[in-house]
Amino acid sequence: MKKLTLLIILSTILILPFSKVRAQEVIKKKGYSLTFESNFAALDPKLKKRLIETFFIVYPKLAKEYNPNTLKAVTFFVDTAYKGVAATSNGKVTYSSIWMVKHPEDIDVVTHEVMHIVQDYGRSVGPGWLTEGIADFARSKFGIDNAGAKWALPELKPEHTYKNSYRITARFFTWIEKKIKQGTIKAVDASLRDHTYTPDIWAKLTGKDLDGLWADYVKNPQL
Repeated sequence: MKKLTLLIILSTILILPFSKVRAQEVIKKKGYSLTFESNFAALDPKLKKRLIETFFIVYPKLAKEYNPNTLKAVTFFVDTAYKGVAATSNGKVTYSSIWMVKHPEDIDVVTHEVMHIVQDYGRSVGPGWLTEGIADFARSKFGIDNAGAKWALPELKPEHTYKNSYRITARFFTWIEKKIKQGTIKAVDASLRDHTYTPDIWAKLTGKDLDGLWADYVKNPQL
């Protein structure tokens, strides 16, 4: 009996810290559900509120624009053990507490990461630079405070290529939308999701392959 009591006490001691560490809150709005978890005791309540608000502003817009069948339930986890910026997998976005402390103004990291959920490419037949370029293209288009984070699409430099990914690729995509054919990136995104993407899609949509588009972009990169 004493051994059983001791085991119960020890189990309680072990469980309680984890229940406090993984504080959880579920917020439902606009037909979507966000589970917010954190093991970062010092998380600024104002920042937490902004993260949640940003989700409910941008996620429905991204879903409407790109993938109405995207997940309706998403999880955010602010993690003290994660050393990157943020990462997304299976409907869960993990944010670095270190990044949050250093860059509390970077609220549209949410926009980039939840776009990955909307993309839902699974075992995509497309390259990684394309996935990340589309996510930053979406951040540029739908972000709520990129200026506040001093985040912007970079000016073209001689060493850039469309395979650089992220903002460099996103600027190229923005140029395609504005100068060549609106809706191109949305169509490419859809092809990645239904696994029909091939490099030929660029020529089918715009009349030129990626290398040809990039060559034109380099000649006249103004947006």
